[in-house]
Amino acid sequence: MIKNKSNLFISNNLINWYNANKRDLPWRYITDPYKIWISEIILQQTRVNQGMSYYLRFIERFPTLIELAEASEDEVLKYWQGLGYYSRARNLHKAANQVVSTYGGVFPTSHTDVLKLAGIGDYTAAAICSFAYAQPYAVVDGNVYRVLSRLFGIETPIDSSTGKKEFAHLAQDLLSIDEPGTHNQAIMEFGALYCLPSSPDCINCPLNNVCKAYKLNLVSQLPIKSQKTKVTQRFFNYLFIEINGTTFLQKRTAKDVWQNLYEFPLIETDHLLNSSELIVNEDFKSLFNDIEEVNILKTTNPMKHILSHRVIFAQFISLKISNESEVLNRFIKTPISELDQFAVSRLMELFLEQIQE
Repeated sequence: MIKNKSNLFISNNLINWYNANKRDLPWRYITDPYKIWISEIILQQTRVNQGMSYYLRFIERFPTLIELAEASEDEVLKYWQGLGYYSRARNLHKAANQVVSTYGGVFPTSHTDVLKLAGIGDYTAAAICSFAYAQPYAVVDGNVYRVLSRLFGIETPIDSSTGKKEFAHLAQDLLSIDEPGTHNQAIMEFGALYCLPSSPDCINCPLNNVCKAYKLNLVSQLPIKSQKTKVTQRFFNYLFIEINGTTFLQKRTAKDVWQNLYEFPLIETDHLLNSSELIVNEDFKSLFNDIEEVNILKTTNPMKHILSHRVIFAQFISLKISNESEVLNRFIKTPISELDQFAVSRLMELFLEQIQE
């Protein structure tokens, strides 16, 4: 396919800029689809400076796809702890097992087959296939949306179905056929380091002579989103129950935040409860109905944890009990000294850091 001169100019300049300015990142010098896949999944919703240490630690523990597939999901989640968006880790583990069962442990080379793996969408499949196999599939992520919308002055909302199709077609038209992987890396890096969401250095931009947003003074207005995400508030009252050096955990198995992570017994309410409200709460009473003595020792200050569509307000209530009840048998009794072996949310991790000080 013959590219028009403008697209060739943009692609060549992006690649030249990238070769001179790219960050020194370990996954940029490899063609191993497994390690590229791991890096791409980690970098979804995660900044590079945060994701780097996780990538290195993850690859050290699971250096091959086979070793990832053979591990337990609990261990994979433990190595993911702190990164958030834990469905990414669950899907990594599921996809690794798919590759073992369907492709004999060899990562597929077909774009169609890569797309069939759990947790892999258009962006990730394009990244893997272009970086590992030099196949001509264009990536479109947040950085690419921003660069393209400004370069071509596109006011179609990026979160609309029309916008997604328009940007996907444009990205594919712009893609370098000779160097698809380098082009994809370049346009993403350009958006991450240069064509920033606010106050980009447009005057010195190597593409300002073809940037429509720059010419029309629309840089600060692009890209456009049509929808605002509705954010809900939730209130978690966690019960840290102590008896003879042990406590109680449960695994979040429902399709909700932090699925398959561990936590203390939880009472979710429409606000954080004070001690007076707690002791008359029906869920609290059912937990401790057969216990002779329950002492509430202290309650942490409220903690605020922001997720993509939710704001969680939490508190941890420390209690000591004199004996166990039948109701508590449904929880996992574990020594307090062994709590660090369980994969938990960042909220739980912060509390555990406090009690270990």
